[in-house]
Amino acid sequence: MKIIIPMAGKGKRLRPTTLTIHKPLIPIAGQSIVQRLTEKIKASLPHTITDIGYVVRDVDDDTEAALLALAEQMGARGHIFYQDEPLGTAHAILCARPLLDGPVTVAFADTLFYADMHIDPADDGIIWVKKVDDPRQYGVVVTDEDLIIQRFEEKPDHFVSDLAIIGIYYFKDGAELAGELQYLIDHDIRTKGEYQLTDAMDRMRSKGKRLRAGVVEEWLDCGNRDTMLYTLRRVLERELPEGYVDETATVTESTLVPPYYIGPGAEVKRSIVGPGTAIEKGAHLHQTVIQDSMILSEAHVQDAVLDHSVVGRHSQCKGAVQRLHISDYSICE
Repeated sequence: MKIIIPMAGKGKRLRPTTLTIHKPLIPIAGQSIVQRLTEKIKASLPHTITDIGYVVRDVDDDTEAALLALAEQMGARGHIFYQDEPLGTAHAILCARPLLDGPVTVAFADTLFYADMHIDPADDGIIWVKKVDDPRQYGVVVTDEDLIIQRFEEKPDHFVSDLAIIGIYYFKDGAELAGELQYLIDHDIRTKGEYQLTDAMDRMRSKGKRLRAGVVEEWLDCGNRDTMLYTLRRVLERELPEGYVDETATVTESTLVPPYYIGPGAEVKRSIVGPGTAIEKGAHLHQTVIQDSMILSEAHVQDAVLDHSVVGRHSQCKGAVQRLHISDYSICE
């Protein structure tokens, strides 16, 4: 099976963090968003992953190298594809056309999930969904009682369904999907100004293909600071409920309140850490009280009281009593 991960967005809602780090590479308790996403797919689906394709735009050589290394770590061949213009989800997936053959999973790289991703051989495709309070922000599906999809709607302005598409899809025949995506481009079929995957899937459904909605247990968004910090909290609660301190980290004269994550080489001294906090690789805390926050690698925080904060890599923060969101190499005194 191939995995295609569209990740060409600029992550504007996560600025300033995403000014210097591509959003899918932001760490969530020691592992990047895209790594966590890929590992969950690998653990949940029955097929062996042979290829992983990343659809990117405006990334540097280091980012490309990190993505290819991640694919290799998963035992797969890595591929980089480019989407030069933001023309929509259908266009993004079609940029990875060399991988659209045989079973394909498409996973957009700004979301995490917990689910039992069963695949029925009778299904031509599975679209994973989650019930939401306000479906106007999402593509949604209308299903019958067996969860077979009867209709797609892209960000409806009135209620048609509360089953939101979370951005993870399985297709039995990638070549068939490619044909429908190409049809949209060739005939300039756009919804809300862009080529939408939902339109391609609706064409497949109208031709008699069995597309089923798969319901996830929990869906976690990483779109902005608040949702990312909530995602961190939930990942820690589910995976590290008692907290985690790497064997190379140093913790002295401090109180750790679960759940928390203290990464490799991190140093925590005379501080109170947690709950819901990740101190990433090589970061230093001294005389700091912090909760529901992310301190990224090699950052130094001293004499601070922080809540719901994100401190960028190699930054220095001293004497702050506030919520912060600062990018890499910043100074806050």
